[in-house]
Amino acid sequence: MIDIAVNGEGSDIVRILMMLTVLSVAPFMLLMMTCFTRIVVVFSFMRNALGLQQTPPNQVLIGLALFVTFFIMSPVLGQVNETAYKPYSEGAMETQEFLEVAQVPLKEFMLKQTTKSEAELYKGLSHDENIHTLAPEELPMSVVVPAFITSELKRAFTIGFLLFIPFLIIDLVVASTLMSMGIIMLPPVMISLPFKVMLFAIVDGWGLLVRTLITTYN
Repeated sequence: MIDIAVNGEGSDIVRILMMLTVLSVAPFMLLMMTCFTRIVVVFSFMRNALGLQQTPPNQVLIGLALFVTFFIMSPVLGQVNETAYKPYSEGAMETQEFLEVAQVPLKEFMLKQTTKSEAELYKGLSHDENIHTLAPEELPMSVVVPAFITSELKRAFTIGFLLFIPFLIIDLVVASTLMSMGIIMLPPVMISLPFKVMLFAIVDGWGLLVRTLITTYN
């Protein structure tokens, strides 16, 4: 049997294993516990509203969504680093305490973006009878995370609907104009697409969209 705790190396090995575990679940945390879901869904709606199937490519949309996510989440990640990671890396905090402290800023962020109706939905579906007496900050992550994700999807679809309206008006105007001119064989999309792209470029669409998304979290 090998003793891995010789000369205090046991705690270092535990920390390394802990960091490897965190890195393995980081993609899941990025998708489920940050603003990434809302941002990437809205970007997809924007591309569909323009009528562009593969432009910008998925890699570009996901990359932009990642950097916008890091920009929005930087205060939260900074708080996690100061209150949890630094003490843990210095050996002043145990693993269990590290997990409990690290989730506090993330939970605060998610609760701010979670609607009351979604939180009540998952509280009602929970098998824990005492969960209804808990304050929002005392709710377990098993309730906060799905309620947050559902709220993010709800807001993303609402924004997506609003994005479709101006481009739908352009499609209707172009289609009615072509019909009034007796041009039936020409697909309206071929005419409306350049106008939609031009409108989006003139109003600085990407900058306006990113600015709006960031302000919704502020």
